[in-house]
Amino acid sequence: MPRAGDERGQASVELVAAIPLMLVVTLVVAQLAVAGYALWSAGAAARAGARADYVGGNGKAAARHSLPIPLRAGASIKDSDGMSVRVRAPALVPGIPPVPVTAKSDLGTGDGD
Repeated sequence: MPRAGDERGQASVELVAAIPLMLVVTLVVAQLAVAGYALWSAGAAARAGARADYVGGNGKAAARHSLPIPLRAGASIKDSDGMSVRVRAPALVPGIPPVPVTAKSDLGTGDGD
C-alpha cells in the first residue's frame, strides 16, 4: 500500500517530461551546425570564385563547383564588387524554411602599404 510521500516512479515521470525538451535542444543545435557548415561552404566558394576571377578564370563556375553538391542547386552567385555566394542551409524540421546565408570575398590589390 502506498504511503504518503512515496516517491517511487518520480524519476520516470521527470525523464518523460524532459525528453521533448532534450529533443528540441538537440534539433536547435543540429540546425545551427548545418547553418554554420553552409556559411563556411559559402565562404570557401566565394574565395575560390574570387581567386579564379583574379587570375582571369570563370569565377562563377569556380564558386559553384567548390560548393558541396546539396548546396549547389539553390546557390546564387554574383561577381559584381567581389564575389558573393548565397546558399540556403537546409532545414532539419519539415515546415521550417531553409536558412539563407551569404558570404563575400574580394581579392583586391589593396592600397600598396
